[in-house]
Amino acid sequence: MIKDFLGQFKDKAYLSRSLGAALLLLFALVVNYWAGIYANEKISNPVADIILDNVPALSVDHIFVYGGYILVACIFLVGIQHSRRAPFMVKTIALFYIIRALFTSLTHIAPYPTHVIIDPTGLSRFFNFDGQLFFSGHTGLPFLMALLFWDNKRLRIAFIALSVIFGVVVLLGHLHYSIDVASAFFITYAIYGIAEQVFKKDKEIGA
Repeated sequence: MIKDFLGQFKDKAYLSRSLGAALLLLFALVVNYWAGIYANEKISNPVADIILDNVPALSVDHIFVYGGYILVACIFLVGIQHSRRAPFMVKTIALFYIIRALFTSLTHIAPYPTHVIIDPTGLSRFFNFDGQLFFSGHTGLPFLMALLFWDNKRLRIAFIALSVIFGVVVLLGHLHYSIDVASAFFITYAIYGIAEQVFKKDKEIGA
């Protein structure tokens, strides 16, 4: 698997597409970080939520943090295993984070008052901000992976399951409002549709 992945880089066209994808992802992560900083500076007040108002907050911080790390590791391994599709996958993920950064720059509601506290000194502090709630990245990213590998039944089911599990986790921890979780599926689907058009050539090559 690793040998096949590395062998792809002998193709100059693949190398170029991969480099472009990596740079776009780096740009997206930087934009996402500064959007989170901005959202925190402009944070407003919490609001009522029909689900969170009726569900006690549970200590799911470890699942939230380490589950996110596991998800990233899974995405990395899937990218290596399906190396031809990797450039399209990475570009689509980058688009996901750019659009999420735009949304969080426009909407900066404070977290629900009883949300669990995430370790402010951990690596996750670069990706999770109190004012960066809409929409849920923990829910949207695995669903995006399911869309990217929809033709692979095993991966599709696995990533949809992860998306639902993360959606439940962030609600149980009051880390996201219910609208953040529910909207993630619809917005992510739209993002995938945009990626199919914007990165059409990458998708066709990786098919």
